[in-house]
Amino acid sequence: MKRGVFRNRVVVITGAASGIGLAVARRFARDGAKICLLDMDERALKDAERDLADYGTDCFSLVCDVSRRSQCEDSIKGVIDHFGGVDVLINNAGITQRGAFVDTRVSVFEKVMAVNFFGSLYCTKAAIRGIVERKGLIIVNESIAGLAPLLGRTGYSASKHALHGLFTSLRSEIRGSGAHVMIVCPGFVKTNLQARALGGNGQVTKHPQSTVGSQSTPEEAAEAIFRGAMRRKHLLVLTPVGKISYWISRISPILYERMMARQLRSELE
Repeated sequence: MKRGVFRNRVVVITGAASGIGLAVARRFARDGAKICLLDMDERALKDAERDLADYGTDCFSLVCDVSRRSQCEDSIKGVIDHFGGVDVLINNAGITQRGAFVDTRVSVFEKVMAVNFFGSLYCTKAAIRGIVERKGLIIVNESIAGLAPLLGRTGYSASKHALHGLFTSLRSEIRGSGAHVMIVCPGFVKTNLQARALGGNGQVTKHPQSTVGSQSTPEEAAEAIFRGAMRRKHLLVLTPVGKISYWISRISPILYERMMARQLRSELE
């Protein structure tokens, strides 16, 4: 595979201080990209910046709470002022929730949408003109939950379905411009996202997470995302369970709902 495709390209990653975001930053850094890390955790962000220094990467970081429009706009402006533009925007920041719909406060849905949907919207809106001019790439870390239902995660699934509608439509609008949108749908990946899952009352839940199949690593996800970005894929579904879930949900939605509900029924106990 040809190396250096992203050499000197400016890659901006939200939720970049840990998990898939940090793994993706490392992978693009190894290819010679210039990296901007955005995250609301200032201490972890500085640790991540020092980590990337080991790669000899031209890197800097900005504290950004993606649920706040002004911070997203200021951060993208900061990247443009520092590097001159944005070539790749990776909308990775996200939170999740677990619990029955009837027991979940509306404020939890609002918070999940603010981070997962509006955070991606704000950053993309701030960067879109420059990305189109530079024939760049927008990557959205979605989920199988953006393509199919997911028991006990109605707020999370709703935010991911919203992302899918937004970014497939945006891709249609910029088609022919030279810019592109790639949607990534990970399966179960071992990160600290689930350790911070919100319960129905808005606090971090102590209810154990239920999964299907083995969890992949952030590094495995990052490698797949990098290779998908090189090929400018439209939809990238990760992990064997993710691929099986995708195809069953497409071919037989009702069968998928029944299988998924049976596998994840402990989420509502």
